[in-house]
Amino acid sequence: AAYYEYRLRNQTTTDLTANEIHQIGLDEVARLRKEMETVKESVDFDGSLQAFFQHVRDGEWNYYPDTDEGRQAYIDDATAAIDGIKAELPNFFGLLPKADLVVKRVEPFRERDGAAQHYYPGTPDGSRPGIYYAHLSDMTSMPKNQLEVIAYHEGLPGHHMQISIAQELEDIPKFRTQARFTAYSEGWGLYSEYLAKEIPGTYTDPYQDFGRLTGEIWRAIRLVVDTGLHAKGWTEQEAIDYFAANSPEPLESIRSEIQRYIVMPGQATSYKIGMLKILELRRRAKETLGDKFDIRNFHDVVLGGGALPLPLLERKVLAWMNSS
Repeated sequence: AAYYEYRLRNQTTTDLTANEIHQIGLDEVARLRKEMETVKESVDFDGSLQAFFQHVRDGEWNYYPDTDEGRQAYIDDATAAIDGIKAELPNFFGLLPKADLVVKRVEPFRERDGAAQHYYPGTPDGSRPGIYYAHLSDMTSMPKNQLEVIAYHEGLPGHHMQISIAQELEDIPKFRTQARFTAYSEGWGLYSEYLAKEIPGTYTDPYQDFGRLTGEIWRAIRLVVDTGLHAKGWTEQEAIDYFAANSPEPLESIRSEIQRYIVMPGQATSYKIGMLKILELRRRAKETLGDKFDIRNFHDVVLGGGALPLPLLERKVLAWMNSS
């Protein structure tokens, strides 16, 4: 119990207890299920949310062909999604990364079926671009309706934006340009999925927006099952069953996820806790500053000091609010 409490403090950079995190997760899952119901109704699907999960999970329409042409189509569409965001960035950010971003397939020697897409940083001077890597050996594990949300999380305005800007900062100690705090960096990645919805030209298809909600509820589920496994005596099967009841993720992916949470206590809670803190700070800034609130300034404050523990991020944002 003491070790898990330490892990939660370490990974979330907060003093939230296992019970508090568990309840936050339950509340977020309930909220997101309602939003998923709204999308289900918007596409005139006649059936339960569970049946809609199955419809999205199993529909051939939701997958690229498992061929070289299908793989190239995935890379092309992910690149197009990122390029669409790139054109809009100056309306949402003052600080912009020098380094470019490219989408690539993971090299054959390390590619694995169904493994998670990921971001590889460029160089601090911007001479080598950041890379959004996708595992494409098994196209049946790459649903089309999650293409956009993953591109925004790993690429722009997600990890590429945050990590490149941090590396390029010159007015802070060098170690802070390379510091890593999962609650901050993954919180930003998850916030970016949400932020992208406010940027013109994104999630124009309701199934893509359902993909966004699928990604967010997945991180909310993590709060419930991680604390369930490590603080409430849940079995592995109980965690799998809860995950499957609230997400259209394939069962193989769910099993793999739950095993990850078992061997990495607390790590999976950092994503949603970080996102919720950034959203809370944004709400407080809007309420405090009113007409003076500028989303670009807010984002520059969040990104302009490198990765920070959440209490220090809050202190930084409050200081900006008080001086604005």
